Amino acid sequence: MARAANYDRDAALDAAMTVFWRKGFHATSLKDLEAALSMKPGSIYAAFESKENLYLLALQRYFEASRRGFRTQLAGFDSPLAGLASQFQSYVDLADEDATRQACMLMKTLVDTRSTDPKIAEVSKSYLEAICAEFAQAFEAARDLGEISADADPKRLARRYQANITALRVELQRGTSDADVANLAADMTQETLGLRVGA
Repeated sequence: MARAANYDRDAALDAAMTVFWRKGFHATSLKDLEAALSMKPGSIYAAFESKENLYLLALQRYFEASRRGFRTQLAGFDSPLAGLASQFQSYVDLADEDATRQACMLMKTLVDTRSTDPKIAEVSKSYLEAICAEFAQAFEAARDLGEISADADPKRLARRYQANITALRVELQRGTSDADVANLAADMTQETLGLRVGA
């Protein structure tokens, strides 16, 4: 097998993530990867073993960046509930060229590979569950601080919250008007803040 030439692994994985996120696992060709990574086929396989493995590494990169972004956003607020609510507006504020305006790569992967590549689909599902667990921890923190009812179910709230985030990103990808997206985000923000005790 050809030895991989010198390359920037982080840059290559970022490039792979970008093209896979946009086109999906099946629709991304080797030529797409060659162009995106500026690497020859032999070097790609020497560095990453297979298209599937490269996809899994790109998916892991996306997951870790998403989790890190959520934690950073949440850390900017003294109130966990306010931090959670702020996520919706953060999508409204995205620049037109921001890749995050696309639907979630994890969800797109699950839809794309569930019936054809169960290994990839299962990894994507596990990452979605891990992100949901992050949301649940934030709701649990809000409950512990007395922001939301003591009998609130953080896991149930997290699933609803994740569904809202997914729906908002789908609206962004389908090209819904900025005004309608802003209204939807405002409704979701209000729903989250409405959980506050005494709201």
